[in-house]
Amino acid sequence: MTGAPERFVVGTAGHIDHGKSSLIRALTGVDPDRLEEEKRRGMTIDLGFAHLALPDGRLVGIVDVPGHARFVRNMLAGVHGLDAVLLVVAADEGVMQQTVEHLEIVDLMEVRRGLAVLTKVDLVDPEWLELVREEVAETLAPTSLAGAEIVPVSTVTNEGLDDVVQALERLLDGIPPRPDLGRPRLPIDRVFTIAGFGTVVTGTLIEGGLAVGEEVELQPSGRRTRIRGLQQHGRRVDRAAPGSRVAANLVGIEPDQLGRGEVLARPGTLAVTRRVDVSVRVLPDSPQPLRHDASVMLHTGTAEVPARVIVLGAEAIAAGQTGWAQLYLARPVAVRSGDRFVLRLPSPAATVAGGVLADVAPRRHRRHDPSVRASLERRSAGAILPEELRKYPRGITATALLRATLADEAELSRLEARRAGEWLFAPEAWAALADRAQRLLEEHHRAHPLRTGMPRGELQSRLGLAPAAFGPVLAALTEEGVLVERGGEIARPDHRVEIDLATPGPAARLLEVLGRRPFAPPSLPEAMREAGASGEVVRALVASGALVRLSDEVVFTQAAYRAALDLVRELAERDGFVTVAGLRDRMGASRRPVLALLEHLDAQRITRRVGDQRVLLR
Repeated sequence: MTGAPERFVVGTAGHIDHGKSSLIRALTGVDPDRLEEEKRRGMTIDLGFAHLALPDGRLVGIVDVPGHARFVRNMLAGVHGLDAVLLVVAADEGVMQQTVEHLEIVDLMEVRRGLAVLTKVDLVDPEWLELVREEVAETLAPTSLAGAEIVPVSTVTNEGLDDVVQALERLLDGIPPRPDLGRPRLPIDRVFTIAGFGTVVTGTLIEGGLAVGEEVELQPSGRRTRIRGLQQHGRRVDRAAPGSRVAANLVGIEPDQLGRGEVLARPGTLAVTRRVDVSVRVLPDSPQPLRHDASVMLHTGTAEVPARVIVLGAEAIAAGQTGWAQLYLARPVAVRSGDRFVLRLPSPAATVAGGVLADVAPRRHRRHDPSVRASLERRSAGAILPEELRKYPRGITATALLRATLADEAELSRLEARRAGEWLFAPEAWAALADRAQRLLEEHHRAHPLRTGMPRGELQSRLGLAPAAFGPVLAALTEEGVLVERGGEIARPDHRVEIDLATPGPAARLLEVLGRRPFAPPSLPEAMREAGASGEVVRALVASGALVRLSDEVVFTQAAYRAALDLVRELAERDGFVTVAGLRDRMGASRRPVLALLEHLDAQRITRRVGDQRVLLR
């Protein structure tokens, strides 16, 4: 072999007192029973760990699990991330209750590689051994370990130990190395302290490597820490590769701040949730169906958390059947889509179902909505990115979508989506958004025909868009010809303010009032009161060009404005400049409208003020 040795993780399973720990001691020389109570009682209570170097150089981390029914929860914390399992059955007793339950859990976790090890063969005769071998093969047949090799062993005489090692080598042949996806996770199964070093956590590392000195995050607690040291198979390493048992020495964290169920990961790479959508398979011999609103214990990774079951599309999922459900959790867990899980009834304790997490950040669903189940089917078939995008009818940034799905830029580039700046919309969501914008504007134009359009802020609010998304969406809808923006107001492209000045009404009366003294009209509020005109009528007349608004209170008719502009040009051509006094005398008006006119012309860059004079620019 060249390069770093391949690493694997193998777990045990089986009934209490069938010799799991004795087998590990015989194979590795390491006693996995580390607790004083375990040694005193001769019974495994919690997870134990050992490591084995195979003759071909491959390294195997071993997780030994308790076999007593009272400690199934501890067993469940040890079965995640396994490459293979050693199902241990005592030849003198055969298949027992916990043999079956452990095998059910292995099957629900879809561990597909394993050996069946028949221990204590020194206590039985060949005929009995053959009967037990047949019983074990029959028990394995309907499970993920169907056809697994069966190896007889005695840890007293050492018979078959070499056969187990050779079978393990064959079993691990062809398993590809665990991929380094750049998003390491270490679900913590043990926390302890080493004098002079501080807090150490252990777990099975998946989906990426960890390095000494790296900043990491503990989830779901959110605590930040740094890795002081790493060990794999009892040896210090600078970098731990995925697919192996790892011990990490952490800086600035006390043991009582941690516990089983926490996950060590790179900051910002792991979802924390209290709601998950799941594909569920109920065991054929489950004591009862998985009912809607049932209370269960969810086991995923090393976490154990109470949950309530919301069955989608039915009142229950029967024994031996599969279905969709949403689980509402009593407290947050740190998980990813694709993680496997097991469900157990809390009382009386029993394993009933398991499956895979389909969506770890779902919305609340209408239980009997077939579109929800159709979406989950598409997601489970691999369409994670488009289904995640559909969850955001008001858009999501490309960065947030990548973070939510752990997809890469290449996948994103192939996604069918409407891009508006950095925002992405599912095609149907974009079509609905454009249609809603059109309908809102049409309703606004019908209700307010004299307004040029809807204010930007009102349209944003009514579309329900984030402020950061509104600008890019507005630009995209403008590009598509759905709407136009005029002076800060949004309108349909075909919308025109039409005001009938030939028909008696407020608009015609307002023009008549203002036209009586063209260069010295009453203030706008006074004129509006006299004509009975609203602000909307004024805005419409200004938009149509019938009025020119010089200030908040001074408005000229179009004819008066043009005439006044002619006088300005006449004075400027004659004298080279215009003054307030000179224009006031020429217009026969008071100072107020003359000053408003000149300030308006300055703002329009028709004139420029130089001291007390104005010069003509154009």
